Amino acid sequence: MNDGLTQTSVIVCPGVHDAQLTQSFLAGLDGDKTNTLSKHWFQKILLFPAQDYPAYSAIHILEFLQRRTGSMTPPVVFISFSAGVAGAIAAAMGWQTLGGNVKAFIAFDGWGVPLYGDFPIHRISHDYFTHWSSGLLGAGKESFYADPAVEHLDLWRSPNSSKGWWVHPAANGVPEQRTFTTAAEFVNQLLQRYL
Repeated sequence: MNDGLTQTSVIVCPGVHDAQLTQSFLAGLDGDKTNTLSKHWFQKILLFPAQDYPAYSAIHILEFLQRRTGSMTPPVVFISFSAGVAGAIAAAMGWQTLGGNVKAFIAFDGWGVPLYGDFPIHRISHDYFTHWSSGLLGAGKESFYADPAVEHLDLWRSPNSSKGWWVHPAANGVPEQRTFTTAAEFVNQLLQRYL
């Protein structure tokens, strides 16, 4: 197993919904045919208990992360959904302020949440309008939006069946490009890059 894989923590910050949706989300990532990450990695995910604390509470997310990692040293990748995006982005900024390293931030349907930080940010949206309007508050790097549109909760419940466009922004004279894929494949490709 890659040393970077064992050293980087991935914290999943759900929204305000039934906990089973997050289990379905993780199963969807794990079941994606492009997933080459070790099965052992999925057992080590830090799952923020949004059923016990407010999903939007950065303080609770930071305290949970510090308790679970035991220090500020492991790099962290945040994956967040809906109301969890608001708490997670503030927690990510707090983690860096306290000396931690945020390797990436992945936001599922964080509509209306400004996303800025000194780390790579990726947005995943359930439709084009959410993708476009959220981009006004910080588009981040590569992003994804479902096309055809899916329901908000279905994006989280079934990332492996949410098809759409992986948007590669214009850079270095190369125009914006799009690749048709699934939300699960998009996330798995990002995790392979950052872990």
